[in-house]
Amino acid sequence: MRRKYGVADTTFSRIDMGAIAIKTITKEDPDAEIVRYTVPGIKDLPVAAKRLLDSGCDGVITLGWVGKSMLDKYSYLAASIGLITTQIITSKHVIDVTIHEDEAEDEEQLKNIAIDRVTKHSINLVKLIRDGKNSLTPFAGKGLRQGYGNAGPIED
Repeated sequence: MRRKYGVADTTFSRIDMGAIAIKTITKEDPDAEIVRYTVPGIKDLPVAAKRLLDSGCDGVITLGWVGKSMLDKYSYLAASIGLITTQIITSKHVIDVTIHEDEAEDEEQLKNIAIDRVTKHSINLVKLIRDGKNSLTPFAGKGLRQGYGNAGPIED
């Protein structure tokens, strides 16, 4: 069965996160159909995700970039609530991948965080869509992290 993935990204992002997601999804699920929808900013991602899901996508990854100001952070909060609402309304996964400008001291580190986070969450989306709801269960409690090194589990 051919699976259909949605990739929603923004023009505000400082790297092409959509291309990274598409490359990763294609590698993980070579038979996948991928539909990309690019919008101006993070507050536009909920409707992009909803439209992709309404068009038959089995799941969506949204890729946003948040500036450093408090206004940017409030915009992200609004977008996040919209993405959660979209998941509830559609009963489908919307994996929210967000990069915050204040996560790193320099642009190279920020770029590396973005690449790592997009790649790992794209794989998570494929596992959920292709392999089913229990596909991530073996990784529960492992302290896995996207964007940084894994935290690891707390041993008994």
